[in-house]
Amino acid sequence: MAITKIPAAGFTGNNFRNIIINGDMSIAQRGTSTASITSSGYHTIDRWQTSIGSMGTWTQSQSTDVPTGQGFAKSLKMDCTTANGSPSSGNSLTLATNFEGQNLQYLKKGTSSAESTTLSFWVKSNKTGTYIAELMDNDNSNRHINKSYTISSADTWEKKTITFAGDTTGALGNDNGNSFTINFWLGGGSNYTSGTLQTSWGSLVQANRAVGQVNLADSTSNEWYVTGVQLEAGTTASDFEFLPVDINEQRCFRYFY
Repeated sequence: MAITKIPAAGFTGNNFRNIIINGDMSIAQRGTSTASITSSGYHTIDRWQTSIGSMGTWTQSQSTDVPTGQGFAKSLKMDCTTANGSPSSGNSLTLATNFEGQNLQYLKKGTSSAESTTLSFWVKSNKTGTYIAELMDNDNSNRHINKSYTISSADTWEKKTITFAGDTTGALGNDNGNSFTINFWLGGGSNYTSGTLQTSWGSLVQANRAVGQVNLADSTSNEWYVTGVQLEAGTTASDFEFLPVDINEQRCFRYFY
């Protein structure tokens, strides 16, 4: 009798192509809402770290506001509750997720065959304008590459796709160290915005990290939502890779505990 293997619900070919864990914001073991956030840490959604350098006060929550008809049930929401309309030079606000080098060896970073990567995500905010997404190599003196995207329509879900070139300099450690980071910039003082945006891989220059970035902290009316975050090898974005909840949760358990 022939046995037909049936794939688990939600799986497609080339499983685990999404480098990001919990990109659909579905797992929130620490809680679904945290108010009065003024310091860095993991506050709600698993695998997503908020970094705040004296840039307003925030409520972060797992929201049910999602793009219609895309299969998402949750998003991460940042809500400004105390504004900072005139940030000092060293102020900053980012949302980040980190990766182990042993999971990224197939990107061939630091070789002549280094793979490009494509970041795709859904985003929504009342604050239109330019935002910055950054890849950072923590193993090689924080080499970085930064690209801008634009929120064009207020209070409207928009899908964004950004392709980053491969980096032929600096291999990632083949271990469980924090080798690689994605930063979503939400605000920054002149220390981070006064240079020229680093749109190709290069040595860390703080002033080149968030050039053009809007200040999401400039009003208590400001909110920012994100979901469906995917980072994959190659120069095109595929449909979001939905994993079964139990598998997504198990992957988050490793870092939570």
